[in-house]
Amino acid sequence: MIQTVIKRDGRKVEFNNQKIVAAILKAMAITEAGEDIVLAAKIADTISRSGKAEMSVEEIQDCVEMELMKSPRKEVARAYIAYRNQRNLARKAKTNEIFQEIIDAQANDITRENANMNADTPAGMMMKFASEATKSYVDECLLSEDVREAVAGNYIHIHDKDYYPTKSLTCIQHPLDLILEHGLKAGHGESRAAKRIETASVLACISMETVQNEMHGGQAIPAFDFYLAPFVRKTYEEEIDKVSALTNIDYSELKSAPIDDYLKRDLVGLQGKERAKQHAINQTVSRVHQAMEAFVHNMNTIHSRGGNQVVFSSINYGTDTSAEGRCIIREILNTTYEGVGNGSTAIFPIQIWKKKRGVSYLPGDPNYDLYKFACKVTARRFFPNFLNLDATYNQDDAWKADDPKRYIHEVATMGCRTRVYGNLFGPKTSIGRGNLSFTTINIVKLAIECMQIEDKDARIQKFFQRLDWALDIAAKQLNERFDFQKTALKKQFPLLMNGLWLGSEKLDDNDTIESVMNQGTLSIGFIGLAECLIALVGKHHGESEEAQELGLRIVSHMAEKINGFAETYQHNFTCLATPAEGLSGAFTRRDKKTFGIIPGVTDKDYYTNSSHVPVYYHCTPEHKAKIEGPYNKYENAGHIFYVEIDGDATHNPEAIMQIVDLMDKYDIGYGSVNHNRNRCLDCGYEDSTEGLTECPHCHGHHIDTLQRITGYLVGTTNRWNSAKLAELKDRVVHE
Repeated sequence: MIQTVIKRDGRKVEFNNQKIVAAILKAMAITEAGEDIVLAAKIADTISRSGKAEMSVEEIQDCVEMELMKSPRKEVARAYIAYRNQRNLARKAKTNEIFQEIIDAQANDITRENANMNADTPAGMMMKFASEATKSYVDECLLSEDVREAVAGNYIHIHDKDYYPTKSLTCIQHPLDLILEHGLKAGHGESRAAKRIETASVLACISMETVQNEMHGGQAIPAFDFYLAPFVRKTYEEEIDKVSALTNIDYSELKSAPIDDYLKRDLVGLQGKERAKQHAINQTVSRVHQAMEAFVHNMNTIHSRGGNQVVFSSINYGTDTSAEGRCIIREILNTTYEGVGNGSTAIFPIQIWKKKRGVSYLPGDPNYDLYKFACKVTARRFFPNFLNLDATYNQDDAWKADDPKRYIHEVATMGCRTRVYGNLFGPKTSIGRGNLSFTTINIVKLAIECMQIEDKDARIQKFFQRLDWALDIAAKQLNERFDFQKTALKKQFPLLMNGLWLGSEKLDDNDTIESVMNQGTLSIGFIGLAECLIALVGKHHGESEEAQELGLRIVSHMAEKINGFAETYQHNFTCLATPAEGLSGAFTRRDKKTFGIIPGVTDKDYYTNSSHVPVYYHCTPEHKAKIEGPYNKYENAGHIFYVEIDGDATHNPEAIMQIVDLMDKYDIGYGSVNHNRNRCLDCGYEDSTEGLTECPHCHGHHIDTLQRITGYLVGTTNRWNSAKLAELKDRVVHE
């Protein structure tokens, strides 16, 4: 008698003969005689009794064919066989078509799914081959039936599904101090602890590059200034030794001399110790600057993931008020402002200024001068973005201004918005933690399905019922993926699980990672709140108080239910304002095919990013902040606030400061400013003219137009998918 079924992926599940009955009835339904529940049940019972204790799915399906052939309904056997063959052929045909498009380097939404990946290179093509083939395997072998139906029905989207079988996790905030103080071991290579700023800079790159190959998401450093600051002083001490050796005078006492700030000054008029100290400071600043240049250059040129993608990197900084920390901040900003190569804007790392009252925001704060400089850099180079540590949900009572390691209690973010902070199973911190995986719900489709209900209250009530169903399915799917991920061994992640991930230092090579995985988060996201509200009440939240009230009710309900999953499944569940790139069009295309063109809902090629006011809606920055700000406290897995400004922002850094002021006023957690930036690749000329095709300086036509796609930059729109191009075209200035 069959007791256990071996699925295609090797998992063993309990046998259920009702699945045989259901399969036979589907085959019967397409024949003239129709369904025969008695015969179907009889065949299922025969197979379950006569089969081995453990059988594979294919073996059971073969038995079904044989029993149907023995029965009076041989036409059903033929229908069942034809259906199995049809599914196999359909899978192969779809895969073959996709592969041919990749081979031909066609620019479509498959090859342009991720604008940071060049799918036209051999390495990029190989990644896309593997990605598309793996997705089919996941659908067929790793998803439970109700989850697979929800995906097929366009209700949920599983992010990074191609990495599902690898058991990899999404992202991490690197505890870089561990590597800088103890060295690095990864694969066949290892390095010693850092002694000077150049080495520290290189190790920061290597850490993120190496772990990028072990994960499917981004890499971040949560306290770039704090981590690198000690090596500024060590570099200064080394320069003092050089001065002593050069002059044959012992200046060793200057190694412990107080330094208010690391600023270059002319040596004219300085004598003795004063001159030696300033010379060492000047040399130190030059070396720190070169180290920051090397760091930024490496993060834009070192490839990972098989050589087709630079590291999706982020760095957080701004709250180290020591002279050494300020030196790191100043020189990373100087480097960013100057640009890389011949002066082009660096795409990576995504830089994030940690804004905090009393530290790095208001006049009189120790780092206020650097904050002003950061706004100037953003006005020219788009980065840094701004993380509001003063937001009510970004604060920690454990943070103390005099704590040298206060950064442990500061939230850090990464990439386009990912936030990991609260923790039910360990310390509240961002460091050494990250997201495990995330899944997004198509709340627009749920709303469309309720549009035919005339009574508004009944319509909204039905929507919430459907929303609860989708949330339950998403949580179940994430828990199933967690159960799959947790079987991975420590040795599969040689650097990540060698002390970087919180608690992993306690694991032996052949231990599973289950005991430390709960330090991460499982996130349920959503997109298209604007379209969802239009479907339910006729207007979006930017133009209607009623819609805003309903929008907050929807997102707060989602957050409450998602938080409840933490108790149900015993994992850190969080609510994500999904950074929709490829997904913004994928959901829409299928809903448009199903429901047709619905004004304000499916009449564009994309759904609006998460809880944002639609990009086409004309409003002031303050109105946008007032509408979007209240959602952020519920979106504890990550969110972002954008403002589009007009004109040449390089001459108006005060406009950037005004946007940050809005973030402070409306309790917004994370934000950035979008503007237009053109650069002539022939002569280096830059301006903000919209639609520039000819350089006014050299009359060349090689114009690079920089744009922000979600939270990161892309130097060319050639790699954008059709939905994001349509969204870009619709963006309006907020003024």
